[in-house]
Amino acid sequence: MDNEASINTNLKTGHIIVVDDEPPNLKLVERVLNIGGYTQVSLISDPTSVVDYYKENGADLFLIDLNMPVMDGFEVIAALLALEDEYLPSILVLTAQQAQEYRQKALDIGARDFVTKPFVINELLARVRNQLEIRQAHIQLRDQNQNLEEIVQERTKELQAAHHQLHESRLQVVRRLGRAAEYRDNETGLHIIRMSYISVVLGRASGMSDESLDLLLNASPMHDIGKIGIPDSILLKPGKFEAEEWDVMKTHAQIGADILSGDDSPMMTMAREIALSHHEKWDGSGYPNGLKGTEIPLVGRISALADVFDALTSARPYKKAWPVEEAVEYIKDQSGRHFDPELVGYFLSSIGEITAIRDKYIEPEDSL
Repeated sequence: MDNEASINTNLKTGHIIVVDDEPPNLKLVERVLNIGGYTQVSLISDPTSVVDYYKENGADLFLIDLNMPVMDGFEVIAALLALEDEYLPSILVLTAQQAQEYRQKALDIGARDFVTKPFVINELLARVRNQLEIRQAHIQLRDQNQNLEEIVQERTKELQAAHHQLHESRLQVVRRLGRAAEYRDNETGLHIIRMSYISVVLGRASGMSDESLDLLLNASPMHDIGKIGIPDSILLKPGKFEAEEWDVMKTHAQIGADILSGDDSPMMTMAREIALSHHEKWDGSGYPNGLKGTEIPLVGRISALADVFDALTSARPYKKAWPVEEAVEYIKDQSGRHFDPELVGYFLSSIGEITAIRDKYIEPEDSL
């Protein structure tokens, strides 16, 4: 069995806990999960028993309703978070409450995703798969760290090789996380490759060290990981967003930072910083925190410029690629507004190297 097949098999055996006070709802969700091939599904109708059940049996994912008697879904989430379990599974809220305030509150207190009833079966299964993939990545990273500690204790002379192995494993994890978001609205995934190499060009011009540039190369592809938490109906919408849809879309920056939390390694710290700040603007009009000027981390400013340039010059099903000259004029026009003026200067002086990157990793014609 190849590696990808092994991963898919492991996902199907993940332990999923479904919490809902209505037995018919529990049976419906169980049936849908069974259709998706998931075999380890526990149903809980009494929300007050969730914490004890989890402590005794463990889990890989929670699906929690909000509107329940005695203890609502928000209280269940709070009780789980109060355990301060470093490896607490992701929480996917599954509820009939469709108001944006419920979605935002759920995400704010610790839920990683939100699906409204009645749900589309394929969308629910896709979101379950995404959360289990993230869970698996975190478990792999935890196990690798534990293995490294044992190797260091037993064979100090192999420490350097073990560090290299850990670094490579982290790269595999972060690349998987980056592709998990990118493939939802870009089948080839080449955007994150071009964007990351362009970011390195700008970072080098800014004076970043080789070590920091290596981190930037591997952290910047995760800038849009939070898109995993955005409904397909919004993320893949070909037209202009309504105001409420745009509010939901903007939450992907915070969702991304939350997904990348819990690991303080330099790479994940930088990735978290980029995910949170790559939509901030130099003049303070960006999101999610309205940071201005150098309040925005340098890696966020770099990623923003690289991301926008590549997006403008790339064809998508809903738009044609801009000519490089027009994209450059746009970048110049947005200097001091969207972009750091100093970075714009580095961008203009490096445009030859940047366009070479674009040409090297151009999208296949049949993918446009």
